[in-house]
Amino acid sequence: MRIAIYGRAFNDTVLPYVQEVFDALEFYKIKAVIYQEYHAFIKEKCTLCADFTTFKDNAELIEKADLLISLGGDGTLLDTLALVRDSGIPVIGINFGRLGFLASINKNEVRTAIAALINKNYTLDKRSVLSLASKYNLFGDENFALNDVTIHRRDDSAMMIIHAYMNDEFINSYWADGLLIATPTGSTAYSLSCGGPIILPSSQNFVITPIAPHNLNVRPLIVPDDATLTFKVEARSAKFLVSCDSRTETVDRSVKIKLSKASFHVNLVRLNGETYLTTLRNKLLWGIDTRNY
Repeated sequence: MRIAIYGRAFNDTVLPYVQEVFDALEFYKIKAVIYQEYHAFIKEKCTLCADFTTFKDNAELIEKADLLISLGGDGTLLDTLALVRDSGIPVIGINFGRLGFLASINKNEVRTAIAALINKNYTLDKRSVLSLASKYNLFGDENFALNDVTIHRRDDSAMMIIHAYMNDEFINSYWADGLLIATPTGSTAYSLSCGGPIILPSSQNFVITPIAPHNLNVRPLIVPDDATLTFKVEARSAKFLVSCDSRTETVDRSVKIKLSKASFHVNLVRLNGETYLTTLRNKLLWGIDTRNY
């Protein structure tokens, strides 16, 4: 098995856990394939495997790796979508961040997790992806999102009106600071904090969640994921912002945004014994009495 490693710059408190990853790979004689920019950051900080190579893009990842490990939080794992794309290469996240819905492996369970990967004690959790289309080809060939696509006003602009359509049928005009279109994966992220529902990954839905709507009777709307969604913006400001996960572009208000389900899915690794509901209970503290007596 060839395992690719992706991560971001980190502070020294994380260093022991990063080192544990490379120690475990060395122990199991696994060839590490390290993201080129991450290697440049860690090469003076960590003792790396004796046998490793680097990769810089999607083509080299496909050529050199069978599985990818993301070291960091959920944001770090979302970055890997631009590298994995439609290759089907499984991704697992070791959480060095805080809550970690996507990067679900605890940093204290590194060796156990890598042993499970080597012994193939895992299943693949297929996650749907949003694809964005516009006349200016926003985000180039990275016009997809695992969590959500967000249309929102610039910091110095007034509230915006977003006209929404499903399969060319008018849905509503949202008077708000913005609008969020989330996948089931993204339903536990920004959408949840805006009052959106939690959607199980197998539900085959997307959710449209308004951000600070002017009309209080406007609520999140769950739509089938085989629908095509179109959005037109009306605002005083000439520009607005569109985000695909963590990537953001400034867009002219004349631009229409079209969203649909991508033709590929992302394979998230779920270790045996771990389920989506287990993750929800653990992360959201369901069933735990946190009151102080």
